[in-house]
Amino acid sequence: MRVTAAVLLVLCLLAVSHAWDCQEVVNIKNLMQIDAGLGQVVATDTSQVPYYLVGDTWIRLPGSLKHITVGPAGIWGVNKADSIYKYVAGNWVQAAGLLKQLDAGGEQFIVGANMDDTPFCLTRSATVGYKGPGSPLPWTGLPGAVKYYSCGPFGCWAVNKNDDIFLMSLNQDCQNNGWSHIEGKLSMIEVATDGSVFGVNSAGSVFTRDGITASKPEGTGWSNIPMCMRMGHVTYDLGRLWVVSKSGVTMVCTP
Repeated sequence: MRVTAAVLLVLCLLAVSHAWDCQEVVNIKNLMQIDAGLGQVVATDTSQVPYYLVGDTWIRLPGSLKHITVGPAGIWGVNKADSIYKYVAGNWVQAAGLLKQLDAGGEQFIVGANMDDTPFCLTRSATVGYKGPGSPLPWTGLPGAVKYYSCGPFGCWAVNKNDDIFLMSLNQDCQNNGWSHIEGKLSMIEVATDGSVFGVNSAGSVFTRDGITASKPEGTGWSNIPMCMRMGHVTYDLGRLWVVSKSGVTMVCTP
């Protein structure tokens, strides 16, 4: 008997740890990256088409983006040329600078990394007030080198080209105290609006950071979240863990 891909997926989902209940998101295919924050979900697919989730419907947004983010700083994205855009009144408005990845999860400030892995920060006043060409965009260069960067209420987390993990305290004016090394290896990392931290390693395994609080932003250790396939991207918001497999299957999981 030939086993179809759909049957394999069902068997795979049944094998996932009972700690998380995962269901396939059937009305979207071939996602490359996904981001959730403040009750909103955005994503891009392998054709670099951006989407916004309304109810159970994925609404296609204008333009072409390789990375999109949503959070207290609004909706921002970058295209294949690393050009930066902010979503303003239903359209993308280009912003000065070049970044390969960015994150809107901080306290209304933006962070990101460029093609040379240089991290940058844009202050809250500049981020919130940006409405198009002519608005000031004083990007602040930060120390170190990171390939993926994400912020939340208790700090900013990043990984470098060697998959080393780092934590930085960063405020709305982009003032920081440098990076602190955190044990472990991850290829990408995301911080939720509530401060939860999730990541994926090079083998496609998903992890979450335990014990994160305002007084202990570094947390206490990593816990694996068993998945039935190799994952490439993860994001979390309001009790929902969104994961995208390396084969393009999207799942949403609840504890």
